[in-house]
Amino acid sequence: MNAEAPHSLTPVAPPVAEETAGRVTRSAGVVSLAVMGSRLLGLVREQVFAAIFGVGMHSDAFIAAFRIPNLLRDLFAEGALSAAFVSTFSQLLVTRGERAAWRLANLVLNGLLLLLTGVTLLGILLAPQIVGLIARGFEAIPGKMALTIEMTRLMFPFIILVAMAAVAMGILNSKDRFGIPASASTFFNIGSILGGVGFAYVLDPNFGPRAIIGWAIGTLIGGALQFLIQVPSLYRVGFRYEPIVSFRDEGVRQILRLMGPAVIGAAAVQVNVFVNTNFASYLGDGPVSWLNYAFRLMQFPIGVFGVAIGMAALPAVSRAAARGDLAEFRRTLTASLGLVFFLCVPSACGLAVLGEPIIRVIYERGRFTPFDTEQTAAALAFYAIGLAGYAAIKVLAPAFYALNDARTPMRISLISIATNYTFNALLVRQLGFGHRGLALSTSLVALFNFLALFVLMRRKIGSFEGRRLLESLGKIALASGVMALVCAASLHALEEHFGRSGLVGHLLTA
Repeated sequence: MNAEAPHSLTPVAPPVAEETAGRVTRSAGVVSLAVMGSRLLGLVREQVFAAIFGVGMHSDAFIAAFRIPNLLRDLFAEGALSAAFVSTFSQLLVTRGERAAWRLANLVLNGLLLLLTGVTLLGILLAPQIVGLIARGFEAIPGKMALTIEMTRLMFPFIILVAMAAVAMGILNSKDRFGIPASASTFFNIGSILGGVGFAYVLDPNFGPRAIIGWAIGTLIGGALQFLIQVPSLYRVGFRYEPIVSFRDEGVRQILRLMGPAVIGAAAVQVNVFVNTNFASYLGDGPVSWLNYAFRLMQFPIGVFGVAIGMAALPAVSRAAARGDLAEFRRTLTASLGLVFFLCVPSACGLAVLGEPIIRVIYERGRFTPFDTEQTAAALAFYAIGLAGYAAIKVLAPAFYALNDARTPMRISLISIATNYTFNALLVRQLGFGHRGLALSTSLVALFNFLALFVLMRRKIGSFEGRRLLESLGKIALASGVMALVCAASLHALEEHFGRSGLVGHLLTA
């Protein structure tokens, strides 16, 4: 292995292996632009949802119902399958060529279709038990549990659509095509908005109680578009569909070996989400929705920065691992983490300080009240504490998969279940922090996971400029703190002069 020393890292733009860093940065830039467009449209989707359904029984029911298929969306779209497939497919391209790689892609697509069809049917059958497990507190409100079960059954096929989209994304990313797959979620948002509003109107022209079912149908339409938009690009890079199935293929077995612990680890993260939902369900109407709206805003920088950089870095670190080039692996990983910190720490400070006016502009209309704005902003401020850690995990965890080590992230994720429950019990039940405590618990767990993965990766590959990376992080945090103080002072002055009411005041304070 090449043992050349990694280059130094500065707080502004990590100067590590400029060719590698430049390639990852350019690819991440393409993904970031596409994800930014998607997340902006996602905010429009959330605005429409908030204006029509507000905060209450129906919005809580939809959010809880979507959490269940969304578990597998997180596992596949940005989790176990994506990381395991991209690393294996990229390594196969290097070692055995395109013919073997295309065969693997077909085997994975067909195997997933069979497997997830069975999972979907089982999920539809067991929907009452699943919903009762994650949101038992809904039983206290007449009709809320039944509505959640109905929408859970309706949206379970979403996992098939998003898994197909994840494989398509993995193929295109491995072929250094990032724009179209990153834009696929834009079409999910388009389908969700147009289909959701259209079917909501068909089912209830007054957008009453049954309209929420139409929104669930729109979610399925969006999932289908997310896959279909990538099909032409698949054919352009050389993919041709073949109806073949084998679970004994060497590449499939490697993906399964990586996915086994990776699924457990990613599922552990979702267990934390379900635990949080369960805690929130006992806090009455509103907290489930406040937390959801706040985390939606958090997902903007996580997606634009964390997911984008992780997607761009994974093929590069996988190819370096396949060649046995540990020095290149270290350089790429260091550059990627430095870029995450450089972008996410200021974003976190901005969200914490400016959360309330941002939420006011985006959500406060229709049935979304000023009180909802205050409660959502409080959750967002606590979520922002863990933003950099959450985004860095999107880069660091897949790097373990590139080294054919999915067990380490799994172990850390399993430990986080106990950590999350402990923090929830302390902050919510003992200290009475309510939904704010759930957001803070999520942030503390994200920071714990990142630090644990960072230390274990350092032990695995040796020093990768960890000290300089942390020094850079400290300088970025200091500069971001100054920025936050200036923003807070400016916000206070604008609110004093223009007030908080009215569109002009909303826009100026945001």
